[in-house]
Amino acid sequence: MDSEMFDRAPFAAWIHNISKNQLKYLNLKLGDMNLDYDLRFILFIHDRPNSSQDDLVNFSGQSKGNIAKIVKKLEDDGYIIREINPKNRRKYMLNTTPKANELVPKIRQISRDWESEVGLTDGDEELKKRIKEISINSMKIIWE
Repeated sequence: MDSEMFDRAPFAAWIHNISKNQLKYLNLKLGDMNLDYDLRFILFIHDRPNSSQDDLVNFSGQSKGNIAKIVKKLEDDGYIIREINPKNRRKYMLNTTPKANELVPKIRQISRDWESEVGLTDGDEELKKRIKEISINSMKIIWE
């Protein structure tokens, strides 16, 4: 592959490329479960029990309508359950199912393997921290 083709590409194109290739790697290793970017929502809900759809909107920057579709798909596929929030009956609490709970460690291990294969090391913590800051700042610009 000719690395020169990336020389003039915008930073966002590099990030998009990394994201798409990691997703392809995950699907290849998981047997192409066709979860697409929904994997990040499964991980988010797994790590934050009783999350709300608003939490997913804030995390992803996607519209409420789009998140509603994603939640419905994950629920229909048996990865999450929606329960009415007893503190606010107009909202739902989202939690992962045993099916998702079994999948999460596999996703995390495959992600670690991918990071290793692409050359990310423990020494890259500052790089990861900086990219996370850039991601958060990019969302703030849109929200303001």
